[in-house]
Amino acid sequence: MANDPGDDDPSLFREAVRGTKLLRAEPRAGARRRRPAARARFAHADREAVLAESLDVPWPESGIESGDELVFRRTGVQETVLRKLRRGEFRVEAEIDLHGLTAVAARAELRAFLASAIARRLRCVRIVHGKGLRSGQRGPVLKHTVNGLLRQVGAVLAFTSARQVDGGTGAVYVLLG
Repeated sequence: MANDPGDDDPSLFREAVRGTKLLRAEPRAGARRRRPAARARFAHADREAVLAESLDVPWPESGIESGDELVFRRTGVQETVLRKLRRGEFRVEAEIDLHGLTAVAARAELRAFLASAIARRLRCVRIVHGKGLRSGQRGPVLKHTVNGLLRQVGAVLAFTSARQVDGGTGAVYVLLG
C-alpha cells in the first residue's frame, strides 16, 4: 500500500486546507513582551538645552566694529606670550573659515572645531570670521560670535587678531592650553 499512487499525503493535505487563512498567533499568557528600544533619559532635554544655548548668541557690549582688533588673554598668560601670538610667531596647526555661515551655524562649527583641536592637543589655531563689511547695520556678526564664544571656552588661553597677511581683523589666532 505504500506504493499506491492515490495515497499522496502532501497533495491531500493541500487540498484539504485550500482557501483557509493563517491565524495570527496570540501572545501566550505569561509570555515575555518585547522591551521598548532603549533611549537616553535626558537626550531630549540635552538637545533642547544645546538648541537654547546655540540660539543665545552673546553680544558683547564692547561695540566691536569691522576694523577693530580683538585681543584677549586669561589671567596668568604673560604679555610676552600675547605679543608673540600677535606677531604670528606660533605655528598655526589648524584653521577654520566661517565665512557665509549664520551665527548659529558658525557657533556650532566653531565648537566642534575647538573640541577637535583640544582633543588633538593643538597649540595654535586660526579662525577666519571675516570683517563683517556686508553685515550692514548689524555690524560684524561672526566677529561678535567668535569673540564671545572664545572667551567662554576655558581651554582658550589667549586670542588676538591675525597679521594682515593672515586675514588681519577678519581672523584671529587662538592659543590653546
